Amino acid sequence: EVQVVESGGGLVQAGGSLRLSCTISGSTERYDMGWFRQAPGKERTWIASINWTGGSFKYSDSVKGRFTVSRDDSSMTSYLQMNSLNSDDTAVYYCAIDPAAWGTFPSIQGKYWGQGTQVTVSS
Repeated sequence: EVQVVESGGGLVQAGGSLRLSCTISGSTERYDMGWFRQAPGKERTWIASINWTGGSFKYSDSVKGRFTVSRDDSSMTSYLQMNSLNSDDTAVYYCAIDPAAWGTFPSIQGKYWGQGTQVTVSS
């Protein structure tokens, strides 16, 4: 059974940084990985994707220049480094993965999802 687990969320002051992790277990298949977030009262939105090789990535305009996505395939983990955080970044952050064989990158449909991790930015 494939499992996706996020970690690293928490409370941070405006202007600060956090690094989220997303670890895949239960499969050796190659996956493209995406990050999404859902702010209170809003729909879940896509913010970043990284392909299975780690050589291609894409960001939404809302996080471009502040967030960096990376991956370490030896540990089946993707990271989302978040800098210059502000109150608009307060949300539950989710990781989702799609088989690279689908060929849909940078779009992430979300065959598997994590449970989410809360990020709260205080002003």
